Amino acid sequence: MLATVGSGVHTFEVMEDWAQLPSGWSASMAAVAVDSQDRVYGFNRGDHPVMVFDKNGRYLYSWGEGMFEFPHSIRFDPQGNVWIVDCVHGQVYKFTTRGELLLTIGTKGFRSDSGAKASDGIHGYHSVTRAGGPFNLPTDLVVTEAGDLFITDGYGNCQVHRFSPDGKHLYSWGAPGSGPGQFVLPHGIWIDRRGRVLVADRENDRVQIFTQSGEFIAQWPTKLVGPATFWVDRNDCVYVPEHNGGFFSVLTLDGGILARWGSEQYRSCHSVAGDADGNVYFVQHAAGQRERGRRIVKYLRKG
Repeated sequence: MLATVGSGVHTFEVMEDWAQLPSGWSASMAAVAVDSQDRVYGFNRGDHPVMVFDKNGRYLYSWGEGMFEFPHSIRFDPQGNVWIVDCVHGQVYKFTTRGELLLTIGTKGFRSDSGAKASDGIHGYHSVTRAGGPFNLPTDLVVTEAGDLFITDGYGNCQVHRFSPDGKHLYSWGAPGSGPGQFVLPHGIWIDRRGRVLVADRENDRVQIFTQSGEFIAQWPTKLVGPATFWVDRNDCVYVPEHNGGFFSVLTLDGGILARWGSEQYRSCHSVAGDADGNVYFVQHAAGQRERGRRIVKYLRKG
């Protein structure tokens, strides 16, 4: 019998063994995205980086072998292109759904001067002393209807960068700290229906909201334990995996809690996406199985 989580219309059955990998394959997923045909794309830190499944968990195909160093984020733009962030390569890529490379932003291996110690790797956010510009271990991105990109640059920096559709850097905002417009590991990003930019300020345990020109608007009133990233459904419900606490939260666009579940055993939950039927896919460790790496777990909507 499947476990049930959530409450009200946000009640789900948890399908931990949803993804059916080919025989002999393993996965340590970093991120998940769902396309317009409800195919589920897992970005894997392993031999087969981009794995594609149908909504029933059947494996379809994979691509990206040998291309990536440290998979971190996968997203779709409004035109159905796949966008990928490789944290350690320090690059952002645009692909077709079959893995044809269309655009690369950033110089492989370059790390901007933010004061972060290279020896600290993805923990360099502890030593950031200044804004460094693009990129120093970037984390996530979102693409507007017009094609502009907003990219969080967090593991070795403290900024959000805006780029034009052809990959030209337009401007950046952010500084180290915990005040308005400051960040300690900006980890995830989304643009809501109101056109506002939501930023998951992970190590400050908060979500900040900005205009698209980088002006601070507000901070959500709800403290979240290391918010990782966002997915927003058609009803403007915001799904957030809380990386440092192991919680899964559903909130309003203004940060009011609608549902919440989880515990410390799910720490390092990392990504979320949803399909047209209202089901949600979280990247997380299975209960009591951290040694197996993160997987895509399907949350089948029952509410």
